[in-house]
Amino acid sequence: MTLLRFLLCLFTFIGALAAAGALVISVLLMLRFPPLLVAVVLACWILCKLLKAFGKPGQTNATTPSAQ
Repeated sequence: MTLLRFLLCLFTFIGALAAAGALVISVLLMLRFPPLLVAVVLACWILCKLLKAFGKPGQTNATTPSAQ
């Protein structure tokens, strides 16, 4: 059981380290190539608009005055 817990912690650490490395590399690439930064910002904006447009039917937007 101790070996399984150790392996779980090891793979979790490796995954977190890989995610942090991927984040740093993507930020460096976005700073090196400004069109990539524009594309990422545009994609995030489109995703935000789509999530607001296709929200759950029972879910209300907290920023509207009627929800308060």
